[in-house]
Amino acid sequence: MTTDLPPELRLKSAALSLITLVGGVSLAVIPAATVSISSRVFSIQEQGWIAVAVLIGTFFGQVTFAVVVESRLSSAGTERRVTFPLWLAGLSVLTAIVIAIEYQNAVVLCIGLPILLASLEVGRGVSVAERLDIRELWAAISVGAGALIGVLAAFAGQPWGLIPLVTGIVIATIIRSLPVSHKASRPEPRVMAWVVADVSITGGIYPLLNATILALLGPVPAVLFTSISTVSGLLSIPLNFMRLRLLKQHSTLDIVVSAVSVAAAVVVIFVCEFLGVFEFIFAQAWTLEATLVPLFIACLWRAASLATTIPFAALRRMGQAKLLTVLRASVAVVTFGCAVAVIALNSLAWIFAVLLAGELLQALLYELARRRQVARAEAVEAS
Repeated sequence: MTTDLPPELRLKSAALSLITLVGGVSLAVIPAATVSISSRVFSIQEQGWIAVAVLIGTFFGQVTFAVVVESRLSSAGTERRVTFPLWLAGLSVLTAIVIAIEYQNAVVLCIGLPILLASLEVGRGVSVAERLDIRELWAAISVGAGALIGVLAAFAGQPWGLIPLVTGIVIATIIRSLPVSHKASRPEPRVMAWVVADVSITGGIYPLLNATILALLGPVPAVLFTSISTVSGLLSIPLNFMRLRLLKQHSTLDIVVSAVSVAAAVVVIFVCEFLGVFEFIFAQAWTLEATLVPLFIACLWRAASLATTIPFAALRRMGQAKLLTVLRASVAVVTFGCAVAVIALNSLAWIFAVLLAGELLQALLYELARRRQVARAEAVEAS
């Protein structure tokens, strides 16, 4: 465990963890930058499509991550090593080139987003899991710089803001594709099946939910739902970092660093909200409806993952992939049904409140399941 290290090494480990954690902003920046650039390049109807495509892309990234990374980290009988696949890197670079050429085509962007977001999700996940901290720092700088230049270009009225955005992704992809000394472990087929089923069911509810919002309430609420999800998604950076590290081994240090980072991120989000930063970034979609209450509840929903992640990772390390899939799928179906039911209230706050309740229910079920598994293991040892 990290806490068994000498003080000086523990401090260095914490510093590297914090640097890598902060670098996760680059992953959250791409959806936000895409929505921001789109608000100044495409029509409101096209923005609605892109808003749904962002969540679909996030879902596709999660599924790809489950296949390439999480299934290996959850295979208790292997060395649990991961690498960034060259086939995904090549596909990402090709997609970025096409988007750069057809940067004013909303359909091309919608098709390409899932591939780019999958590449970013897997590339960062591998770097965090394998502690490739310095490499990840440079990759994060590349993604962030490209997004910043693209957004500034869009603010200046230039239609080519997507070009620097995808250029930054290409540079990061090349950095993450550099050779490593280890080989990827072969995931256990049974574990991979359960992990992929788990992510497919639970991750699919968000794009489905936003597609329903688009169909029933129109493009503005759909864009706003994606925008608020993206902003609150900043809290997912330390949470995903903690999840990846805990899938490898339990670390109190990484939990503390992540929890403090979540609290700091909440403060930053609301300072930006009161200063009008998000209104400036997301243009008319953010100004047409009140965002303070939905954003607050969305942040609570994301922060609640702190309570979910610790028992979740413990069960994953125990090899309880099937149990987790059953629990998560059950909660996901109930949560989706309740969220769709409250769409009729035409209130994003109620939708995010349902998502928060679903997250808290998951945390309770995981902790009960973890305690049960620990009790069983202790009973077996005693006998």
